Amino acid sequence: MATMTTKGQVTVPASVRRALGLGPGSKVQFIELPDGRCEFKPATAPVTDLKGFFGPWAGPPVTLAEMDRRITDAAAANL
Repeated sequence: MATMTTKGQVTVPASVRRALGLGPGSKVQFIELPDGRCEFKPATAPVTDLKGFFGPWAGPPVTLAEMDRRITDAAAANL
């Protein structure tokens, strides 16, 4: 059980935060169900939202084989 403040805030119990993997700054979404109940869950974004996150790509496409080779080379260099 939780009590809502005058600002509309509710403290989510620690056990629920742990179960949902929520921490400070986590976003949650509220879903209204057809039977009148509501639920909330961690908000997730589609991977397409990351497009451009690292800036524009400045090079030719890289094959999976080339990615694998570079990963293997980098791992060997760090041993």
